[in-house]
Amino acid sequence: MKTSTALILMLHLSLHTVDEGQAVDPSCRCIRYTSTYGKERGTFSSPDYPKPYSAHAACYMYTFIAGPHQIVELFFTDFDIYKENLDCTRGDFVKVYSEVGVHGPGPPVITEYTMWSRVLCGNRADAPPALYSHGPVLILELNVGGKATNATGFIGTFKFIDRRNFETDGVHVQDTWCDYVFDSNSNKLAYGRLYSPRYPSSYPNNIRCNYHFNARKNERIKLVFEELFLQKGDESCLNRADVIKVYDGRSSTAPVLSILCNEVVGYEILSTGHELLVQFTANSNIPGQGFKARYQFQMEDNENEDSLKASIDDSGSSFGPAVSAATSSCHQIFRSDKSKNGSFTSPKYPLSYLPNTQCHYDFLGKGRERVRLVFEDFSLQKVTGHIMDCDSTDSIDIFLYVEGRLEKMVSLCRNDLPKPIMSNGPKLSMVFRGLHSSGNSRGFKISYAFVTDYALKSGQQLLEFPCAFVFNSSERSRGFITSPNYPGIYPRDTECNYFFYGNRDERVRLHFTHFDIEGVIPCKAVSASDYIQFSSQMVDVESPRYCGQLNELHFTSKNNFLKLTFKSNDRLDATGFHADYIFLRDSEMHSMTMPEFADNGATTLIPILLWQIILIKFINIVLQYGDNMFENLKF
Repeated sequence: MKTSTALILMLHLSLHTVDEGQAVDPSCRCIRYTSTYGKERGTFSSPDYPKPYSAHAACYMYTFIAGPHQIVELFFTDFDIYKENLDCTRGDFVKVYSEVGVHGPGPPVITEYTMWSRVLCGNRADAPPALYSHGPVLILELNVGGKATNATGFIGTFKFIDRRNFETDGVHVQDTWCDYVFDSNSNKLAYGRLYSPRYPSSYPNNIRCNYHFNARKNERIKLVFEELFLQKGDESCLNRADVIKVYDGRSSTAPVLSILCNEVVGYEILSTGHELLVQFTANSNIPGQGFKARYQFQMEDNENEDSLKASIDDSGSSFGPAVSAATSSCHQIFRSDKSKNGSFTSPKYPLSYLPNTQCHYDFLGKGRERVRLVFEDFSLQKVTGHIMDCDSTDSIDIFLYVEGRLEKMVSLCRNDLPKPIMSNGPKLSMVFRGLHSSGNSRGFKISYAFVTDYALKSGQQLLEFPCAFVFNSSERSRGFITSPNYPGIYPRDTECNYFFYGNRDERVRLHFTHFDIEGVIPCKAVSASDYIQFSSQMVDVESPRYCGQLNELHFTSKNNFLKLTFKSNDRLDATGFHADYIFLRDSEMHSMTMPEFADNGATTLIPILLWQIILIKFINIVLQYGDNMFENLKF
């Protein structure tokens, strides 16, 4: 190890010792960090950081040893390890050993039989947000393959934390590994916490944990997943081996409120009754970090005006200098317990509202319910001039609850009748600012409804998914499908699946007459794209995705089953899709007047690809022939 490396480590780190030979490779240089000297935190770095590390083949071992009731927490503030291949098993890499036992008085030892938790390489985006040990020991093994690169290695911080901070508050069910019961009674706190096994370290695979909540008759259960990290990406939860299902009742036969996978922050669930079941299943080969959540047994009508205002204040959202939920003369709360639908209007409607009118409306549903607003009349005063936004004129702001906070979805102003709005969960807030007004401003009339069918008008809804609909050819050979809330803006944070079942010799053909899905091809998570995806099997991560705006889209299934998945994230909005479908026997496929389609794609994309090929060839010809291109132009 170079002198500069030793100096950097001495400056960065707490008391440690250097041990030779305590590694898989006896030539590894080993640095050990321990809490026995009273130092609970510090920093660590790779050799010569921030300069590129040496190209000579080498091995370095970083051993972190916490106290008996502690675990190790590591954060990489910078990470740059040369990636030679995708799985990080050749070249330069960092192996993470998060489940290392302590045996005897000496330092922990790993051998060639010790299983590592994960292997890391690449840049900061490839490294996890944090690493946690399962027990009191965590070991990093840095292997340098010997190829000259400009990779600078890593620097990070470590901390020894008390594992008892992550104990689930429920009663552990005897003879189970991770089942808990949470009962509400007057002798206990009405709230608490729950965690996945071994949180914040990664959970084991091949497990199923059940968390049973039993409230009293006049109570409901509120559940908030503060952090949930199962897998990276935005795959459909039907494609995931690690999922959380939340059932609106005592057992798994109850309707499903939510299916969670991927990564979620601040996701809130409210039961319809006094029982709730959370079922966590993990079957993947690479477990994630898991989840932490909080629960509360709350009275059915305890979300009053003050608590709503508090949530608004905590969210940091601004309703403007003069708008206050507490002082508004037209503040209203609509609860699904009181009425599933109705309508409301601006003050004095259909007469003009008064200047400086400020109103705040809250909608509180439960369970699977979503709030839907349909505008029947809309006439607001607009400021003269070329003002393009709604900030300086009379307007309506719609707020959603995203990651536990209020976030503005859209501002509406002027006289154009807005499209229907749907919430991303059981709650929605609306603020009306009538700053100016005039005799020509009638205001608005809006119908509201707490819906569980996502305003979809076709198919048979399934209760074992939050949003799923079945179309059987035996019941109807043709029809239509739409995105949720069509023709309005589709809701955020929503996954809907459409299952088509034909007879043995049938296939289903879809013709999209409207297609507007927010996103950029190839419609992946890196571009924060919403998407739809077609599949001929229930689990499929390979099929292409579709997003953007298309004039027309056609698709024909490969066999008698088709799954269409629509998935939106918590950013931006669009109007979704409308498609006609028809089940056809194989003998009827060529007799249709519509063009023949490829099994795996859209005819709309063919002209685009053709023009791209023509354009590329034309450019090549220009480069090759220069001024004489028109004499030599041949396709």
